[in-house]
Amino acid sequence: MNKRIFSFLLFVFSLFPAQQKPVQIAFLSDVHFQDLYGSFSDHDFKGIVNPGTGRSTILRTMDSQLHSTRIFNENYFAFLKALDDIAAKGIKIVAMPGDFSDDGQAYNLRGLHRILDQYHQKYGIDFYITTGNHDPVGPFRQDAGKDDFLGLDGKPLGIYSKENMGKITNKIITRDIAESGYLEVLGELKDFGFYPKKENLYWSTPFDPDFYKNYSYEKALRNADYSKRMYEVSKGFSVPDLSYVVEPVKGVWMIAIDGNTYIPKNLNGNSNDPANYRGASIGYNNVLTNKKHLIQWVKKITDEAKANGKTVVAFTHYPMVDFNDGATNDIRNLLGEKKWQLERVPEENVAKAFMEAGLKIHFAGHMHINDTGIRKEGNQMLINVQVPSLAAYQPAYKILTIESPDTMEVHTETINDVPRFDELFPLYEKEYQALSKDKSKTLWNKDILNTASYHDFMLFHLKELVRLRMIPDDWPKDFFEKAKLLNGKDILLMSQNSNAELKPKGTDPESFRKWNFEDLLFDLYKFQSADELAKKDILKERLEQYQVLEKLFESNTSQDPFIKQLKSVFKILSLLSNGDPADHFRIDLKNKTLKRL
Repeated sequence: MNKRIFSFLLFVFSLFPAQQKPVQIAFLSDVHFQDLYGSFSDHDFKGIVNPGTGRSTILRTMDSQLHSTRIFNENYFAFLKALDDIAAKGIKIVAMPGDFSDDGQAYNLRGLHRILDQYHQKYGIDFYITTGNHDPVGPFRQDAGKDDFLGLDGKPLGIYSKENMGKITNKIITRDIAESGYLEVLGELKDFGFYPKKENLYWSTPFDPDFYKNYSYEKALRNADYSKRMYEVSKGFSVPDLSYVVEPVKGVWMIAIDGNTYIPKNLNGNSNDPANYRGASIGYNNVLTNKKHLIQWVKKITDEAKANGKTVVAFTHYPMVDFNDGATNDIRNLLGEKKWQLERVPEENVAKAFMEAGLKIHFAGHMHINDTGIRKEGNQMLINVQVPSLAAYQPAYKILTIESPDTMEVHTETINDVPRFDELFPLYEKEYQALSKDKSKTLWNKDILNTASYHDFMLFHLKELVRLRMIPDDWPKDFFEKAKLLNGKDILLMSQNSNAELKPKGTDPESFRKWNFEDLLFDLYKFQSADELAKKDILKERLEQYQVLEKLFESNTSQDPFIKQLKSVFKILSLLSNGDPADHFRIDLKNKTLKRL
């Protein structure tokens, strides 16, 4: 080839920068890690011996799991499965938006550290975590314990951090069950985002006055110290904030926002007393009132990112956008102000504040649900991606692929088959036998021990949770007692304005008899938890029948209170089952669109 032509081609190609490989980030939220095979530093108790494996295990009872919105034990195996899956995909960045532990106890933090370090050493995965309301439970360490560990006799065992705690006489005392504060969490897990690493291209906190162009690792390391990361949540009450921004790969800034806002109960009380602080589960509504510096900091970061050509992705424990697909008011009107976790729904001002601060895409957890929420105002758009929990239905994690500053793809990876998920079943058999002897207790359904996969196990967990907790706690008793007697055909007849039996076009009324109102409620909670992923767990025929009923109730003009309540149920079902894309979708930030893939 002519040297001049070759030189010209080299010049031409130099004008076009090499296309960067897409950056992938996996988001694992609400792992609620409890170290089944951990140990206490001040007690020789290592759990009870599993007759199936011969291994000592520290576990909670099945009874406690089925009354909780999360499981405590099997998620240990699901966590390992998810990490193996991420490693097999070659993903090197994992973000964890809070509740990475089960109440931040020392033995759980040690166990989590050990596992994260193993995957870092073996696969080169870098973990970036932020705090949730379970880690820490409060700003400072506090004595605590649980009444529901499984004892040698199959009955509950209490494990507490000091004497004279709890209701269980059969107990163990260890300081490792106390709920750690920020200082302890930072000390144990500083290697996973809370402190800078030399290989990070940038790392900073809300309390660092410097700008990106003045960055140095040495200064960042000094600013990472616990004493440098305090703010005044209320006058005279200083608490930590572990927020940070990091550039793990060139061109991508990850903002890890510590959304925990621990507000004092008594302004005249002791600022160092951990019991003098409310919990943080309300989330961003309290950030707007008592942690405003976060919004100002996010604005600073997004401005700097824009000036320096960086792509910003934020993650926090708490949602920034309403996660009920527009059904919040209907839920409130039907069930009441304090039901269905409505107190955790963020105010509209939350999304507005962070949009104005320049944030465009945010990953959250906390609610244990799969959802996508979008807010637009003028030229601004904020997308809130709810990452499901591995400890609840539907267990899954999210993968973000950054193709360009304006184009991203989100994919939901469900965790269906988990090795060893049934490893603890022999221990639950022992618990069930002991519980059967206590006639005052409501028995959990033993059929859960016949489930063949982790997916089926978690679906069964949701069903029992609805039966044992959601229905008694959330639903008006008189309404449920009446509605539970209905089958689908009964509801079909009630959905129509005339008392005469009408046959909607293309439907067989008799086929509606196959399900009843309790089946409907179970499916409603499936959609609330899994969004469009729930459709895989509901028969196609029934989904079509629900659509028929949704339309019929929409046009129903009856003023009968019970009919109006049923009408609300189907409106909520319709909204929850027809939300924005929440499985696999592409984000176009330039044109402000989402496309289902």
